[in-house]
Amino acid sequence: MREAFNRGLQEALEHDERVFLMGEDIGRYGGCYAVTRDLFAEFGADRVRDTPLAENGFTGAGLGAALGGMRPIVEIMTVNFSLLAMDQIVNTAAALLHMSGGQFNVPVVIRMATGAGRQVAAQHSHSLENWYTHVPGLRVLAPATVEDARYMLWAALQDPNPVLIFEHVMLYNHTAELTPQPQGVDIEKAAIRRTGTDITLITYGGSLYKALEAAEQLAAEGIEAEVVDLRVLRPLDTDTLVESVARSHRAVIVDEGWKTGGLAGEVMAILNERAFWELDAPLARVCSEEVPVPYPRHLEQLVLPRVEQIVEAARRTLGEKP
Repeated sequence: MREAFNRGLQEALEHDERVFLMGEDIGRYGGCYAVTRDLFAEFGADRVRDTPLAENGFTGAGLGAALGGMRPIVEIMTVNFSLLAMDQIVNTAAALLHMSGGQFNVPVVIRMATGAGRQVAAQHSHSLENWYTHVPGLRVLAPATVEDARYMLWAALQDPNPVLIFEHVMLYNHTAELTPQPQGVDIEKAAIRRTGTDITLITYGGSLYKALEAAEQLAAEGIEAEVVDLRVLRPLDTDTLVESVARSHRAVIVDEGWKTGGLAGEVMAILNERAFWELDAPLARVCSEEVPVPYPRHLEQLVLPRVEQIVEAARRTLGEKP
C-alpha cells in the first residue's frame, strides 16, 4: 500500500507542475510511514516541502496556495494532529466556495494517517473520519486496496474542492497484486468487494480485511455475506448500500470509530430511512470500545473490532425473526 501511495504522489508531481507536497518530515526523512520516500531526491525542496510542527499554519499555507492556482497535497502526520488544523479545514476550506458566492474554489488534497494497531496509544490511535464526514464542502476518501491507494489521488486532484484522504496505518504494509486501472478509480461510488445474498457487511479502511475474513468464516457455515467497502465517506453512496440490503435483507456495519456519534450510526439511520421495508432483522454494528486506545498490545486488540465479533454479530442478526 505504501508503494501504491508513493507512486500516486510521484505521478501527480510528474504530470502536473502545479502539484507540490508539504508536511512534517516528508522530505529528506521520507515521511513517518515512508510514503514519500525518495520523492525529495527526485523533485527537490521546492516541490517536496518539509514544514514546521505547525498544522494550523502549514495547512493554512496549503489553502492559500490552492487559492493562488497551485494543487497542494498537504500531509498531516496523524489524524489527531488534524485537530490543530480543524479551523483551516472546516471554517475555511470547506466553506469558502459558499462564502465567496461561488467565486473561490479550494483545490487542496489533505492526506493523513488514521486508526490503531501500531501501539501508539491514546495519543495517535484515533479514527476521527466521521468528524469530517459531518461537514458539507469536503470530500472524504478512505482507500483500502492497492488500486484505490494508487489511483484515488489523481482523481482527488481533479476535484476543484477540498478532498481529505484517510490512510489506515495498518494497511501501509498490506501487499497485493496491483491491477492497472487505465481509467482511474471512481471517487463517487462504494465498492462491492465480495458478493453474497444472506447478509451485508458494510465497512471501510482498516476494517475491510476483517470483514472479508469474517465473510470467509461465515461461508464455511453456508452463510454468504456481501462485503461493501464504503471507501467514499462523504458523500456516501447510499444507493449501493440500499441495493445491497435489498438483496440480503440484513446488515452489520463495522467501524473502527467509537459507536457514540459514529459513522456506523449514520449508516444505520440511512438504511432505516431508505431501506426499512427491505430489512428482515434489526441492523447491527461492531465498533471500537468506548475508551481511549490502550498501549499494551493485547488490550489494544481487545478494544478494536475483531473478526470474531463480526462473525457473531452476523450470526445473531441472521437468528433474528422478521
